[in-house]
Amino acid sequence: MQQAINKSDFINNLSSNCDTITETIVDDAVREILDLMVDTLVNDGRVEVRGFGSFCLHHRRARIGRNPKTGESVPVPAKAIPHFKPGKALREAVNEKVAL
Repeated sequence: MQQAINKSDFINNLSSNCDTITETIVDDAVREILDLMVDTLVNDGRVEVRGFGSFCLHHRRARIGRNPKTGESVPVPAKAIPHFKPGKALREAVNEKVAL
C-alpha cells in the first residue's frame, strides 16, 4: 500500500514530535527551508542533505521536435529540469524495506 505525505502532513507530524515548539514555528521553518532550496536551484546551485540525497539541475539543450499529429517541425527551447539523487543511507533503507 502506497502512503503519501504532503507538506501540511509533514508539518503536523514534525510539530507533534516536538512538544516545545509550536506548529506555527515548525510551519515557518519548513517553508523557509523549502524556499531556500528553491532559491538555490533557481540560481543553478546544488542542495545536498547528507544521508538523504542531493538536488541539482539537469540542463537540456534546445532542439527541433516534431508535432506527431501534423509531422511539422517545432522548436523546443532549452530548459533546466530538477533532479534528485538519493543518498546512500536512503537507498539502503529503501532497499532493506523492499527486501523484507
